[in-house]
Amino acid sequence: MILLEDKAQKENKHIIKNEYWKSKGIEVERVPLPVGDYVIANEKTQDVMKRKNARGIQIKKMDFLGTYDVCVDSKYSIDEIVQDVAGKQHDRFKDELLLAQNNGIKLHIVIENEGGLIKYTRDVYNPTITCLDDLHSWKNPRLFIRKNGKQLYPRATRGITLQKILYTMQEKYGCEFHFCTPKESGRLIVDLLEK
Repeated sequence: MILLEDKAQKENKHIIKNEYWKSKGIEVERVPLPVGDYVIANEKTQDVMKRKNARGIQIKKMDFLGTYDVCVDSKYSIDEIVQDVAGKQHDRFKDELLLAQNNGIKLHIVIENEGGLIKYTRDVYNPTITCLDDLHSWKNPRLFIRKNGKQLYPRATRGITLQKILYTMQEKYGCEFHFCTPKESGRLIVDLLEK
């Protein structure tokens, strides 16, 4: 199996996934993808790469539109998905959802997270989130940032709000959100792509 990884993915930030894939004999090739971070190389994607390479032309992300119908976008944390749906990245993320929907691409979003002590507290823990229904119990670490006893971000997105936003996006755009630990993400990404 060959996985195509979007060139926009930061190298050396996905070591655990890459080690898993290497242990399973899965090759990873970096290319510009129009939607998602990972797809399985198929006849159509390989044909695009072969034709462009034969002509000495650099592959552009839109060259791959119409060559795959399932992809995975990965998020390194719940904080990252908050920025995508309720922060400065919202418009870019919505554009990606629409691009996938308009081109018949099933977009799976895998969100890595591990429970543990919240950075700005001494005794408040976040659970490991395993599904959208668990999000109601997630506590945004920004809610615990204080300066001179004053809460700095009282309007930070709460778990229940994030849960509602993601359910709405699934319904509206046809994407699916999945949660796992970083150790599970390599296997989950392959499982989703093989469906």
